[in-house]
Amino acid sequence: MESFVRDEIEPVREVWEIDCGQLVIRYVIARGTYGTVYRGIFDNNQDVAVKVLDWSRYHGIPTPSQVEAIRDTFKQEAAIWNNLDHPNIAKFVGASMGTTDLSIPSSSNSTPSNSSSTSKTCCVVVEYLPGGTVKNYLIKNSRKKLTLKVVIKLALDLSRGLSYLHSKNIVHRDVKTENMLLDSQGNLKIVDFGVARVEASNQSEMSVHTGTLGYMAPEVMEGTPYGHKCDVFSFGICLWEIYSCDMPPYPNDSLTEFSNAVVRKNLRPHVPRCCPKSLRSIMKKCWDKIPNNRPEMEEVVRLLEAIDTTKGGGMIPDGQFRGCFCFFNPRGP
Repeated sequence: MESFVRDEIEPVREVWEIDCGQLVIRYVIARGTYGTVYRGIFDNNQDVAVKVLDWSRYHGIPTPSQVEAIRDTFKQEAAIWNNLDHPNIAKFVGASMGTTDLSIPSSSNSTPSNSSSTSKTCCVVVEYLPGGTVKNYLIKNSRKKLTLKVVIKLALDLSRGLSYLHSKNIVHRDVKTENMLLDSQGNLKIVDFGVARVEASNQSEMSVHTGTLGYMAPEVMEGTPYGHKCDVFSFGICLWEIYSCDMPPYPNDSLTEFSNAVVRKNLRPHVPRCCPKSLRSIMKKCWDKIPNNRPEMEEVVRLLEAIDTTKGGGMIPDGQFRGCFCFFNPRGP
């Protein structure tokens, strides 16, 4: 009788998977909903940030389906990020979908210790950017407005990064100042592609309610089909935020009431009178309720490049507290 020997099938290794034995994790730099970001060293000399899936953040032991779903999210993020190459996109180093070689600090201190959960560890490794998030940068500068030159520089970095993503048919879907980091020269780079998607040719295939309240486009709030123009809306909010050195405030209303105000009543941030007309125009175009009325990011880049920053553009002088109070205007822009 003929016998057959079944060879053990090894899992297929993705092109972006790295050897975590070359990765040294040092200390925590940020914590998120599903993961923790550490500072580390890769391949002996490369300064990196490591986003590690933190299983302990679940209440109880995650189910197999939860484990698989989160692994798929990490895998999708790595696959998208690996194919991106632009000065305003943080450089992707690699990822692991389930390593036993990763030594993870057991607490907020920098002393590494292996845990039994490392057999389930997923991580994404990117270049380390020492300037921190744009959100924190704006908070530090909240007592005075940035110069117009700096505002335009940050806005151009972001718009160029988004224009590049859209040229690759990638929709970020969570554009906010927390998902932008600064390098040592003050250049802005987009990070976190955890909910990014390749844009479907049929927009009806993308209608999942995702993103962050305050930056979310009306069509996303409504759960209707949407495309890359949702990122353009979010850019408009970020541009207002960078100009105002303030965060988009949230009304005391419920999520439903807030969504209704944005969608039905055209609720938008109040643009201060001291804002240059050129910037005001870009903001309003980007956060138009109708997606097709919003410009492409390529056009936004051209509009920003045309702004003359040599005369200050009507910005508030340095040292003057706030100058304008930028709150949400219930009557719309």
